[in-house]
Amino acid sequence: MPDEAAQTASANQNILHGFLAHLRNERQYSPLTAENYARDIRRLFELAATTPLAELRSHHIRRFVAQLHGQGLGGKTLARMLSSWRGFYAYLMRDHQYKGNPCVGLRAPKSARNLPHALSPDEAMRMVELPAGGDVLTLRDKAMYELFYSSGLRLAELVGLDPGALDFADAAVRVTGKGSKTRVVPMGSHAISALQAWLAVRPSLAKDGEDALFINRNGGRITPRAVQLRMKEWGVKQGIASGVHPHLLRHSFASHVLQSSGDLRAVQEMLGHASISTTQVYTHLDFQYLAKIYDGAHPRAKKKSP
Repeated sequence: MPDEAAQTASANQNILHGFLAHLRNERQYSPLTAENYARDIRRLFELAATTPLAELRSHHIRRFVAQLHGQGLGGKTLARMLSSWRGFYAYLMRDHQYKGNPCVGLRAPKSARNLPHALSPDEAMRMVELPAGGDVLTLRDKAMYELFYSSGLRLAELVGLDPGALDFADAAVRVTGKGSKTRVVPMGSHAISALQAWLAVRPSLAKDGEDALFINRNGGRITPRAVQLRMKEWGVKQGIASGVHPHLLRHSFASHVLQSSGDLRAVQEMLGHASISTTQVYTHLDFQYLAKIYDGAHPRAKKKSP
């Protein structure tokens, strides 16, 4: 009935205002985070329609999630939404004497795992082979990209490096990864040459006392965002169609080493993955690459013309 719907909507809005005040004032959430919560809670109101919030049970929430999934929402989005609803009901139990939380114990459907994109070997070569005789920043960028592709570093690992992390005698670099775990990763000869060329000109740019291996035009440690922007610009200049970003060179390193060696454990060690299941995604990427080659080359892979 119209009156019932209007009453429910008004009651829900009042509760939502209280919840948002709780997030901002007690939980110290930013306005943006609070608005993200509000968006998820409003979606719950839409799904519940005239059913009062206090009467929703687990089977209702499960049906709502199924509806949203059927509309195309992915697992990550639904998991975030469930988390918002769960927090909302925890607030309702605390401040509005609700008897239970219908979202407890419910899980969102798993998202299909997207395979990481990798450059082809030819594209990777074009990305690291920047024009010879460039300025000091070009020498820096070449050294960064060669090291990315040679050793499969994460962006945070690369910008956090100091020159002392490089061991040219053993052709290795010591990096500190996630969880402050340190690992030693091999460096290729091209990366070593590019790094030595960069180190020869680095003093002309670095501020006094600056310890960073890679520095910006002002002489301080380069930021992750600056690396991303420079790499995107170079990708366009080098004629690479796909948008180039630092993690793309890490993916390309992993894929190309696996294609050449087939040694999953070694790739796991070099990437700094705690679990081999994280590295196994590259076996699927490798299979896609091999399947593409097979489809293009094997005479019995080609479909006959009708």
